[in-house]
Amino acid sequence: MPESYESSASRDQSVAEFDSQGRTLGHRLQHALHVTPSLVPLMVLIAAVVVFGLLLGQRFLSPFALTLILQQVQIVGIVALAQSLVILTAGIDLSVGAVMVLSSVVMGQFTFRYGLPPGIAVMSGLLCGALCGLVSGVLVAIVKLPPFIVTLGMWQVVLAGNFLYSRNETIRSQDIEAAAPLLQFFGTRVEIGGAIFTFGVLFMLILAVVLAYALRFTAWGRHVYAVGDDPEAAALSGVNVRGTLISVYVLAGTICAFAGWTLIGRIGSVSPTSGQLANIESITAVVIGGISLFGGRGSILGTLFGALIVGVFTLGLRLAGADPQWTNLLIGILIIAAVAVDQWIRRATV
Repeated sequence: MPESYESSASRDQSVAEFDSQGRTLGHRLQHALHVTPSLVPLMVLIAAVVVFGLLLGQRFLSPFALTLILQQVQIVGIVALAQSLVILTAGIDLSVGAVMVLSSVVMGQFTFRYGLPPGIAVMSGLLCGALCGLVSGVLVAIVKLPPFIVTLGMWQVVLAGNFLYSRNETIRSQDIEAAAPLLQFFGTRVEIGGAIFTFGVLFMLILAVVLAYALRFTAWGRHVYAVGDDPEAAALSGVNVRGTLISVYVLAGTICAFAGWTLIGRIGSVSPTSGQLANIESITAVVIGGISLFGGRGSILGTLFGALIVGVFTLGLRLAGADPQWTNLLIGILIIAAVAVDQWIRRATV
């Protein structure tokens, strides 16, 4: 009887070990993607660069072409970094594009309509973005309204306020160059080893590094992830959930205002009709970058990679002479694939 029992236990242990070994590779991959969520977008980015490099050669791999990608994605990249903070808390901000444009309009109007020094006008635009974020943050954190509804309403309010305040007037590039070149500061170009960068591109890269550090190595960053993962558990652990949410929305609004300043440098003028697709494009970069729409998991660097992926596909297909709709098709596939991967990882970590 003991021998029979030992034999049965041995067989059960062998089956368990076999089953564990059979699932090891998949579990290791899921664990790696969970710990390093920016790994998938990084691999997609490298693969895209390699493929287009083989197909197009120096037309794509030249320093000018590669830095052109950075210039094209700088606005979306900065707005996507703001969007990332909100999505990490399991929210979403549909007003980021409108806040960006309104902030740029305030900078321009305060300079040319009221005659204020450009420095004060820029600070006023940044304050405008922060106030928009504060309103959204209070409505989400204190009034307990759903982030989707709050920011959808804010998008409409800010968009309408933008057109009413600006009177749908565009401030021309020539006027800005002559009277307030500070507004075009982020459009200033610098050449490094044959590659042309703008201060806007450098700001985007520095901002991504700073936010990545803050989220990973500061208490505030850990609180952001905790609130996104489980706000009730975070509150029981001593996290100030309301304060964290408000700070995230205020910071996101401020970053959008910086994006508005960068937008002036990018297009040269102040236009109330610019940046119409920034909302959707920022969410696209965040999703492709591997940040979970359910909150609590993701990487700022992944968002940067997501924005660059869109830029690589856009420029690569354009140089190849393909129909622009192919870009939309491929980006749509990447979005669906990114969400599918996120669901797969979540099932593995439940």
